[in-house]
Amino acid sequence: MLSAQQTSIMIRVKAKDAKFIGSSMGGSKVIVKEHDSGRILAEGYTSGSTGNTDRIMKDPISRDTQLSDEQTAGFMAKLDIEKPVFVTVSAYAPVDNSVKSETQLWLIPGKDITGDGLILEIPGFKIDVLAPQLHESIGEDTEVEIKANVIMMCGCPLTDGGVWDTNQYEVEALIFKDGKLEKSIPMQITEKASTFLGKVKFTPGNYEIAVYAYDPVTGNTGLGKTSFIVN
Repeated sequence: MLSAQQTSIMIRVKAKDAKFIGSSMGGSKVIVKEHDSGRILAEGYTSGSTGNTDRIMKDPISRDTQLSDEQTAGFMAKLDIEKPVFVTVSAYAPVDNSVKSETQLWLIPGKDITGDGLILEIPGFKIDVLAPQLHESIGEDTEVEIKANVIMMCGCPLTDGGVWDTNQYEVEALIFKDGKLEKSIPMQITEKASTFLGKVKFTPGNYEIAVYAYDPVTGNTGLGKTSFIVN
């Protein structure tokens, strides 16, 4: 009779066109399930650093290039299995507004998957609308600042001329009044990294602002929302 063997699989979660998602973003939730039964075999959060910027974003990558090092964020799932098992691995990030990435693979007893391990990709930008504040009440004809924090899903900053160059991205605020699109406002980077600003005057009504970021090179997109009232 076969006995269970501990089998380890390193699971890492990487932001599209960026670095690994780790402790600085609260980690990425990881769940490993047996496909046939749906039974959870392991779950936890990735922890560690976002990784080496030069290695991930700048250096040439050949077939056997390892992107991670000992400090790079990951979750080591340790399973006791008696026979090959087909698993579904799911990752959710960032933890407060989760995008899901999922894949499936066979695990063989005693055959560990380490090093870079299994890498799941999370697309998007993490966008927080800082102003106007949610449910804020604003007087009409007041020039209002629309301010948003836009970062890669790993937490990496957008800067003018940086690795994640703001000149490559389109950032706009879509303004909806009483449920209908009224106008769009281009937003510009400020002196503070990842902080974008636009200004507009409003007439009375119920408003929703959706700030989006779009990268025409990679097709990466992200969105953040707020709503408020103009009296």
